[in-house]
Amino acid sequence: MHSSKTSKGSLGTFTVGMLSLAVVISLRNLPLTAKHGLSTLFYYVLAVLCFMVPYALISAELASFKPQGIYVWVRDSLGKWWGFFAVWMQWFHNMTWYPAMLAFIGSSLVYKMYPDMAQNKLYLSSVVLVGFWGLTFFNFFGISTSALFSTICVIVGTIIPGIILVSLALFWVFSGNSIAISLNPRDIIPDFGSQTSLALLAGMLLALCGLEANANLASDMRDPKRSYPKAVLIGAMLTLAILVLGSLSIAVVIPKDQISLVSGLVTAFNLFFQKYNLSWMTMIVVFMTIAGSLGELNAWMFAGTKGLFISTQNDCLPKIFKKTNSRGVPVNLMLFQAIVVTGFSALFLLLGTADIAYWVLSALSVQMYLMMYVCLFIAGPVLRKKEPKAERIFVVPGKNIGIYILSFLGILSCFFALFVSILPPEGVSYKHYTLWLSSGFLLNCFIPVGIFLSQKKRGKSF
Repeated sequence: MHSSKTSKGSLGTFTVGMLSLAVVISLRNLPLTAKHGLSTLFYYVLAVLCFMVPYALISAELASFKPQGIYVWVRDSLGKWWGFFAVWMQWFHNMTWYPAMLAFIGSSLVYKMYPDMAQNKLYLSSVVLVGFWGLTFFNFFGISTSALFSTICVIVGTIIPGIILVSLALFWVFSGNSIAISLNPRDIIPDFGSQTSLALLAGMLLALCGLEANANLASDMRDPKRSYPKAVLIGAMLTLAILVLGSLSIAVVIPKDQISLVSGLVTAFNLFFQKYNLSWMTMIVVFMTIAGSLGELNAWMFAGTKGLFISTQNDCLPKIFKKTNSRGVPVNLMLFQAIVVTGFSALFLLLGTADIAYWVLSALSVQMYLMMYVCLFIAGPVLRKKEPKAERIFVVPGKNIGIYILSFLGILSCFFALFVSILPPEGVSYKHYTLWLSSGFLLNCFIPVGIFLSQKKRGKSF
């Protein structure tokens, strides 16, 4: 997917750091984590130590000597079939995530003037379709244009609004206003008996996913073996700062039982600005957060399809998907992606409410992505054993025992989160919720099997 018109080394450390931030962070996730109150801190510490640190360090080592990404890592450790399975999971998890992200954008656009529209399923479905197809055609201009767009969007629409949100919350607290959460240190320990609390933990893990996604862009960096790990560190530190402080800022002003997963962020900004007679600022910040969401979505569109495109070089997909335009963009693969997203957007019409649709799509996204991470955690130590003499600019600390421990923690976290993700939130029928999730997850697992059998029948060897 590397364009002949794009010079090697066109992406710098800062740009890839911002793209790493873009694919990981989303202010739309803040209402989800804000429901935890102070226990957010406990969950983040747990998720970071047992999940984010392991996958970030392992993927940084893998990228330091195999910068092509998840497909090559798993292919070289477990075989071509498992490499395709892993990259399919990474790519396909976005098919459920894209509609959820665009639904957030759609609800944010109308929240202030037409609040009833924020839950209108037909309206949200229309936003999903128009927005995604529009970005698909925009990405046909190539990686340089796409990277610049996402970088600007993440600065304007994520970092700056995040700073504004945290600053307003601090001013709110120190001005003596009422606080919607308890600040008792004992509340840091969550209620492990709460089914909803455990279900939300799966969503928090998704909020920390994605640092490995841009590894396949390392080939477009200057000195990638040294620059890529630095870019990952930049993305990781900014992600944690914004997510932790931002979620607490929402929890300060909105009681957890009133936080909407779709429009909770805008509600928080609106409450802050109304308090200080700055209501006119709400729509400005709304458009800024929309820009941030578009930047994240755009970054994933390119990173995800590039990862899957690499697998086409081993004939894991029909040769029609090998086609690229003059800028090196796999246009047929991106058009196929848009068609699949169109199908998933129908969930907004079929499920009961926008919040339920949002939750089901997010949970499906978690499950698919976690399966890819299981493959990644296996690939790290296997490649350490299979290719011990390969030159690694970055190595996971602790020699072999270090990477084994991180791999074990990561796999344990993935399976725990997979179990937790099937638990329904309050107000959702268990049978109905589980049916949607189980059907979607199993279907996705069988799709790469079907592709494998089809390619094998055509004489393509995996």
